[in-house]
Amino acid sequence: MEMGAEYVATGHYARIEYDETEGEYLLKQGIDRRKDQSYFLFSLKQPQLHHILFPLGEFRKEEVRKKAFYFGLPIHNKPESQEICFIAENSYHSFLTERMKSSLLQPGPIFDQDGNLLGRHKGIAFYTIGQRRGLGLAKGKPLYVIGLDREKNALFVGEQREVYRKTFVVDHLNWISSKKMESSIHAQVKIRYNHAGAEAMVSFRGEGEWIVQFMIPQKAITPGQAAVFYQEDKVLGGGWIKEVIDEREERKGNLTILIGSKNGEHR
Repeated sequence: MEMGAEYVATGHYARIEYDETEGEYLLKQGIDRRKDQSYFLFSLKQPQLHHILFPLGEFRKEEVRKKAFYFGLPIHNKPESQEICFIAENSYHSFLTERMKSSLLQPGPIFDQDGNLLGRHKGIAFYTIGQRRGLGLAKGKPLYVIGLDREKNALFVGEQREVYRKTFVVDHLNWISSKKMESSIHAQVKIRYNHAGAEAMVSFRGEGEWIVQFMIPQKAITPGQAAVFYQEDKVLGGGWIKEVIDEREERKGNLTILIGSKNGEHR
């Protein structure tokens, strides 16, 4: 390592184990599953795992606080962080507005699935799949964001059942193991940090892309988010959600409900 250090220790709640049989390092979930952060670490590779330490991974958060108190560290009673750690405000809207000059911050139309204009949004950067609050629509029933179209700067909304999907495409994959992966595997797949994970089949599609198909539809599968694959407590790897496949698209024939990230750029 350039600085002359043999290891780098971080505060992530995750674990690394060495599998002597396979001759490889394993990335595993932290003991405290409520605080587990292995989801964020799927892009690590074997040479990196060789030089990383996760000392908190073997402890629960309560135990870490007790140790901090014992050693006189002032952070032992620090409140839990609920928002993005580097943004002081409770809202990220002002943070984005001050730092970005993008069409994603410009107002645009809100459509239903049939292309009917329902209202105007404040900028699609401020919305995410599955969102209900902040739409400013009074239609007599709850409506949810079910799609974002960057090219048209448009938001699509529908009923809650429209937020659930089973199948999506993942690209830019990284596998923790250096061994060749099978063309299809069964795994528990998490589609966001606080997602419990659900059983799915992960299959090679070609040209660096994989298809993930859940056994049961999941809520708010969102292009640009990470999809991370697990077997029990072991992280197999993961990638970025490129697009969500709408099983009704062939039936409708005229509207793509969920739009993937453009030209491989992830949001």
